[in-house]
Amino acid sequence: MTTKLILLGAGKIGEAILNLLSHCGDYTLTVADRDPARLASVRKAAFPNVTVVEADLSDANAIAGLIKGHDVTLSACPYFLTPLIAAAARQAGSHYFDLTEDVESTRIVKQLAEGASTAFVPQCGLAPGFISIVANDVASRFETLRDVSMRVGALPTYPSNALKYNLTWSTDGLINEYCNPCEAIVDGQLRETSALEEIEHFSLDGIDYEAFNTSGGLGTLCTSLAGKVQNLNYKTVRYPGHRDIIKLLVRDLQLGQPERRHILKEVMEASIPITRQDVVLVFVSVVGMREGRLEQQAYAKKIYSQQVNGQLLSAIQLTTAAGICAMVDLVVQGRLPQRGLVRQEQAALPDFLANRFGQYYSA
Repeated sequence: MTTKLILLGAGKIGEAILNLLSHCGDYTLTVADRDPARLASVRKAAFPNVTVVEADLSDANAIAGLIKGHDVTLSACPYFLTPLIAAAARQAGSHYFDLTEDVESTRIVKQLAEGASTAFVPQCGLAPGFISIVANDVASRFETLRDVSMRVGALPTYPSNALKYNLTWSTDGLINEYCNPCEAIVDGQLRETSALEEIEHFSLDGIDYEAFNTSGGLGTLCTSLAGKVQNLNYKTVRYPGHRDIIKLLVRDLQLGQPERRHILKEVMEASIPITRQDVVLVFVSVVGMREGRLEQQAYAKKIYSQQVNGQLLSAIQLTTAAGICAMVDLVVQGRLPQRGLVRQEQAALPDFLANRFGQYYSA
């Protein structure tokens, strides 16, 4: 018997989710979006077991009607629609999953999860998402923790512009990460830090990178490791020079102000091409005590774009879609809690990597 699942949002990540889930044979899928062009792209792809619906996803009544009767709800919509969709999923008694990096939206999802009869699994994907599963796994190997550092980047394989960057996912989400406050644990205390600050430089496999604060990547790990770690932080990885240009746009030209972010979005989407030739970099470093000694252990991985079921998926499409699809599988299979809030780090890394979707992270 197949699981009835509805996906809200048929953008770049939504299409990758459909690719993975539709070919596995265990899900009957409905995908809804208000953009006819996106839906036309889904129809052209001819994914099996997929029904396409055009609908206004900002209409609470429309969403409630769409979700009704579905066992699982996935949101691949912009972060500002998260509270609306999560509330409708709770009303319909559907397991809920999303990809949002937005801290405020996730707080609302946490509230909705209280006392819910189904699972609420926010912030699935890469970062937040898989990075928390890795960090928690490495941290669990220590008796006491001093530092947990998480670094993630989705980068063009062949950078060719001044930003050394290409658009590979939601522009709204990207701007959100560059503009909103960040969470961190500093000297044992939960702190709010500024995006685009605390820049650092490092090399991996002979390539130079920079990393700096961005919002949302920690997910719920601050809560899970509170009182257990002295320092916990998340930074986005880019090629050197990217941060300075973004800081000029966001701070000096004030395009990061809420009322002006639409200008920044228009500029970026008109000037920066998308690419499917990219690489996702995942790096976690943990320092702590083990057997009476101060030790460091790291996890490093690069994932590249690849053909999946006859379709070329960018690395960020693949890793984000694989993240949420693996979490759906683990809930449906009963390997994660079936009700209330489910944090990403509750998934065991071996279970995740052994999953048919999670295995894309270990390829």
